[in-house]
Amino acid sequence: MTMLTPDFSSRPDEHTSREVADPITELLRRHARELIATALEAEVQLVMSQLRRDGRDVVRNGYLPERDLTTAVGDVTVEVPRIRSREGEPVSFASSLVPKYLRRSTSIDAWAAFAYLKGVSEADVAGVLEVVLGEGARKLTPSVLSSLKQVWTQQFHEWRVRDLSTMNLVYLYADGVYQKVRGDHPKVCVLVLMGVDEDGEKHLVALDDGVRESTQSWRELLLDAQSRGLSAPQLAIGDGALGFWGALEEVFPTTRHQRCWMHKTGNVLNYLPKATQAKAKIDLHQIWMAESRVMAEAAMGLFEEKYGAKYPRATSCLTKDRDALFAFYDFPAEHWSHIRTTNPIESTFATLRHRTKRVKGAFSRESALSMMLQLALEASKRWHRIAGVERLGQLIEGVNFKDGIAQLAA
Repeated sequence: MTMLTPDFSSRPDEHTSREVADPITELLRRHARELIATALEAEVQLVMSQLRRDGRDVVRNGYLPERDLTTAVGDVTVEVPRIRSREGEPVSFASSLVPKYLRRSTSIDAWAAFAYLKGVSEADVAGVLEVVLGEGARKLTPSVLSSLKQVWTQQFHEWRVRDLSTMNLVYLYADGVYQKVRGDHPKVCVLVLMGVDEDGEKHLVALDDGVRESTQSWRELLLDAQSRGLSAPQLAIGDGALGFWGALEEVFPTTRHQRCWMHKTGNVLNYLPKATQAKAKIDLHQIWMAESRVMAEAAMGLFEEKYGAKYPRATSCLTKDRDALFAFYDFPAEHWSHIRTTNPIESTFATLRHRTKRVKGAFSRESALSMMLQLALEASKRWHRIAGVERLGQLIEGVNFKDGIAQLAA
């Protein structure tokens, strides 16, 4: 067997490429060329054998012109074999390993997509990939990202009409995420629904743009989800946007309401002077972290006593949603940390705000929605089941809970 003796004397010009000079990578590239050549030879021999069994008289006919194929170890030069028929009839060899128009391996698209979704601007993706892939990365980025966006848009259109009848949700989160876009409208309000099923798994249920967070926009989104098979969840968690709650009453009237304590805390603090906010935030924390509803009611009463005289708008903002703020006490204590806020939505789409700063809002309406879907799909790989999964079965069976404890029949 011929041993490959690598020559590591040459180094790329540091002024023409940011690629890291790495002898191991150079060795891998040389081996990659040999492996591809061997695989192509085996593939063409297999095709020729099949043609000969079919009665065709075919022979090798050299190679197609060399071309560079960008791979995970950089550019690798490949030569695709050609064949011809001695009988005069045209015949060609179409490699499945290196198709005619292939210029990069599929892993490159994944790398570019990952960098883009993680907040690297389109203009900088090439520079990031060039460190690993070499100069070949420079010519990839525009076409790669353009094709990726087209694929993402198509995926979004297919995803938004998928069947939801198998998704038995216990909890439903709702929130509006504002995204800057190009054109006359500086921001688009993207309505987002996420849920937790009977197995404790989180799912992105629906997202679409709406007219702010109006009742009509939420109604259309909920009705669309219902028409695709979504059944009424037991509890919905959202902020104080009246549009969602009004639509929920119409579409899923049996679903209970839980106001997000994160949003409510922010709303209450907005009515207080900055010097008072830190202390008031601690007092609010004592309310929603209380071990029972009675204790929470007492803590809310104390908050009214402390701030009601000077800041009636702050206490009114808090107490007007009393029942919806305390709904979580009628659900398993193991779930409280999951259902007191809309954090699953907030944390999932925080990356989008980072991307917006990098690209200065250079999204169209359609690309913003497609990007949000991709971010959610990426984030879903790290989603964990909620705690106390066994309690979900009890909820579905109709078991009542008081202060987080199941009220089982004697």
